[in-house]
Amino acid sequence: MTVTPKPSRSRLDAEPVSRRDWLGLTSLGVTAGALLFGLVGLLRLPKAAVLSSPSKKFRVALPEGLPAGEAFVPPGRAVAVFRDARGVHAISITCTHLGCLVKPTAAGFECPCHGSRFAADGSVTKGPAPRPLPWLKVSVSGSEVTIDEGTAVASGTKEV
Repeated sequence: MTVTPKPSRSRLDAEPVSRRDWLGLTSLGVTAGALLFGLVGLLRLPKAAVLSSPSKKFRVALPEGLPAGEAFVPPGRAVAVFRDARGVHAISITCTHLGCLVKPTAAGFECPCHGSRFAADGSVTKGPAPRPLPWLKVSVSGSEVTIDEGTAVASGTKEV
């Protein structure tokens, strides 16, 4: 029986890594990666994932020189507010056809998207809108008007 001599190793050669050591280092790396990934998720947690939207209830101060029967559209809102001798009322200016914002005109409202026309009281005068513009709940306190876009009232309901 002949014995082959083992090749001699130099001091500068790298130490071979055993299978057990390699598995241990790999599992340590995977664990560190999972913890880092979880930490990133944890840091994102306090931030809200939803967009804030404006409140359905809001207050408006009507201009002093607003003529009776003329629409006042508050900036950033889809509502037309009217004041006349009988009181204050608000009408949604979202078209009942496909949701476009209608524009106030001398005769009432007109939808720029598909040509629907509405009278000043919100009733449909020309289609394709299937329903009249909804009237909204209004409450008056002093010079401020509170409008609730989430609550529709019967057509013709005015707040004194």
